[in-house]
Order: sequence, then C-alpha cells, then structure tokens
Amino acid sequence: MINIVLFGKPGAGKGTQAEFLKTQYGLIHISTGDVFRYNIKNETELGKLAQSYMDQGDLVPDSVTINMLKAEVEKNSEAKGFIFDGFPRTTAQAEALDAFLDKKNMQVTATIALEATDDELVERLLKRGETSGRSDDQDESKIRNRFDEYNHKTSPLRSFYTDQDKFHSVNGIGSIDEITERLTAIIDRF
Repeated sequence: MINIVLFGKPGAGKGTQAEFLKTQYGLIHISTGDVFRYNIKNETELGKLAQSYMDQGDLVPDSVTINMLKAEVEKNSEAKGFIFDGFPRTTAQAEALDAFLDKKNMQVTATIALEATDDELVERLLKRGETSGRSDDQDESKIRNRFDEYNHKTSPLRSFYTDQDKFHSVNGIGSIDEITERLTAIIDRF
C-alpha cells in the first residue's frame, strides 16, 4: 500500500499531479477541499458541524477535519493507497493522521513537496484565475497572503516528516510530464 502526502503552495500543481498519480498507481485522491465541499453540500453531520464553525467565522477544528478524512479512508477500504492533498497542514494533524493510519495497520509512505518560486506560482495562479472564476486566484495580494499562511502552518511539517525520513522535495517547475517523472522516480522506490 502506498500512502502519499502531497504538499505545495497554491498553484504548485498538486491537483494536476494527483490526477496522474491516482491513475498511475491506482490510488484514491483525497482532497481536503473536495471532502469539505461534499460534506457541506450533502449536509452530512460532519458537514453541518463544519458549516456551523464557518458561519461564525471560526476555523473548523482539526477533529472535524480528521473525522471527515477518516470517513473517506473507511469508504475506500479496498484501496491500494491514498493521496492526501491539503492534509495534514499542521503537526497536530500529521500526528492524528499517523495515529489513525496506525490503527488501520497503514502508514504514510512518503510526503512530497512540489516546490516553485512564489513569483512563478503567482503567475500560474493569475493565469488560472482568468478562467477559473476563483476570486482568490485573481488578486496578487490574496495569493501572497495564501503563501504566507502556507509557510507559517506547514513549515513545521517538513521537520516532522524529515525526522521520519519520509520528506521529499520535488522541483515543481517544468512541463507537467517532467514534474510527473520526478514524482514517479520517488514513488517507484517504495
């Protein structure tokens, strides 16, 4: 079983690469954003709980997010493995993911960070914003604020996974095929 945690700032290409890896290795792609949207739209108990925090302008507690991810893993018990995209974002979430996977006799195989310069990513996001309709992809100051939040929250995860010898950095600049080749070179080692 292969379980990959995919990191990267907005615009780094996580979604694009996750689609390829999902097909290549027969993995289930769990995007935290997609899981939230599904639960809220379908008014699941967890979705209603998450919405109640969001309605008050509060961050959704880790426990709610983790329970949503647990439900996704359990729905796909026959999977060959998972790609976790957008989770974990904090050390506490990483510890909770490890504990949950351990109970399932599973573990994170590798964490892979798609790296690119902020200027490159801003350019990508602004271009994506021309067609995506996402307002947060159309304003450079909002984009850079998202980068700051990513740096602040996820930088401790580098150390967490480096200490487990599971952290890998991949150059996220180049063609989609070149980046995919770099990712598969890491995953094929496992």
